Amino acid sequence: MRIALFVTCIADTLYPEAARGTVEVLERLGHEVVFPRRQTCCGQMHLNSGHVSEADKLARRFAAIFGEYDVVVSPSSSCVGTVREHYGMTNVFELSELLVQRLGLEDVGASFPHRVTYHSTCHSLRVTRVGDAPVRLLRKVDGLDLVELPRADECCGFGGTFSIKNAETSSAMLDDKLDCVEGTGAGFCTALDASCLLQIGGGLSRRRSHVQPLHIAEILAST
Repeated sequence: MRIALFVTCIADTLYPEAARGTVEVLERLGHEVVFPRRQTCCGQMHLNSGHVSEADKLARRFAAIFGEYDVVVSPSSSCVGTVREHYGMTNVFELSELLVQRLGLEDVGASFPHRVTYHSTCHSLRVTRVGDAPVRLLRKVDGLDLVELPRADECCGFGGTFSIKNAETSSAMLDDKLDCVEGTGAGFCTALDASCLLQIGGGLSRRRSHVQPLHIAEILAST
C-alpha cells in the first residue's frame, strides 16, 4: 500500500523520532511511505484559538495536498482529529488505528524488553476514538511489560494553549499525572501524541525521574 505521511508541526520541529518510527514500522510491513513536501500546519492551533478563517485556509491547503492519497498516516491523534472530524478528511489515520483497525494487525514484529505504561491522550479517547488499538499493539511487543496507568483517562494538562493560558491549573494536572506515572514503576511512559509526551517528559525531567517519555511509534519500530 502507498501511504502518505502527515508529519505534523511538533514531530517536524521537536519530536522527529515519532515520524521516523512511523515510517520504519510501515516500511518493515512492506508499505511504501511517501512524504508530500508541500505540507504545512493542519490549522489545529488556529482553530482552537478561534482563528477560524486562518484555519479554513490551512484546511483547504491540506485537502489539496493530501486529497489524492487513499491513506494518510500521522503519529498524532490530535492532528488527525482536527483534519478528520473538522475538515472531513476520512482518509487520515493515526498510526495505531491504521495498523489495527484498517490493516488488521497487532503484532508488527517489535521487541522492547522494558516495563512500560501507556497514557491515553484526550484526543485519542474523545476525538479519534482509537479504542484499545494502542494497548493491543503494545501487548504484542516482544519482551514488553505493560503496566496499567492509574487514572489513565485524565488529561496531562497540556491541551495546546491551555498550558500557557492556564499555567497553574496545567501544572497541577501534570503533577497528578506524574505521580501516577512514577507510581507504576515503569521505565517508560508512552502515548500517541508527542505534544503530551513533551509535557509529561518536561515534568519528569524537572523531577529528575528515572521514567522516560517515548512515542508508541518508537516502541513499535524497535527490534
